[in-house]
Amino acid sequence: MTSIGIIGAGQIGLAIATALARHAIPATLANSRGPDSLAETVAALGPSITAGTREEAAAKDIVFVAVNWSKLEAALAGLPDFGGRIVVDANNPIEAPLFKPFDLGGRSSSEVFVGWAPGARVVKAFNHLQPQLVAGDPASDGGRRVLFYSGDEAEAKAQVSTLIERLGFFGIDLGPLALGSRLVQFPGGPLPALNLVKIN
Repeated sequence: MTSIGIIGAGQIGLAIATALARHAIPATLANSRGPDSLAETVAALGPSITAGTREEAAAKDIVFVAVNWSKLEAALAGLPDFGGRIVVDANNPIEAPLFKPFDLGGRSSSEVFVGWAPGARVVKAFNHLQPQLVAGDPASDGGRRVLFYSGDEAEAKAQVSTLIERLGFFGIDLGPLALGSRLVQFPGGPLPALNLVKIN
């Protein structure tokens, strides 16, 4: 079975963990404060979610990263080369309370992210929906909630697409990372916060 790690236990990281827990999919959740600080959190999520170190989460087959942009580079710094494993970029270059966009020099946030995750096959996903929609029932609005994803590696995208489907969402491939990531990037892209539903 494909192993899953989540780096970041904020709103999006917890929403992803909640979605996985609903389907009893095992995952290791990590934050900057260490596993002990997540004891109550993982107990509430259920037995399939365990707390781990950043290094333990980063060693999994599929690694979700959902960290405040200002702390993102530090969250990935010093980790071993990902060696071709899949890293899901669930981040946006903005954060509370001011929600002022970071200056990325004309690059998309995912293009910056790739430079911080050496050896990773990066797939952009899970960043464009509000956390409660990621955590909630994807069939609650009469169809399947849409999740966009993009990336440059077909096999990596296929694995993420399979996981999206397993979680009950309807995945839509937006193409290569340079294009798709800009469409879902907040702020700037046209797709963030759209709660789209595929009617069966």
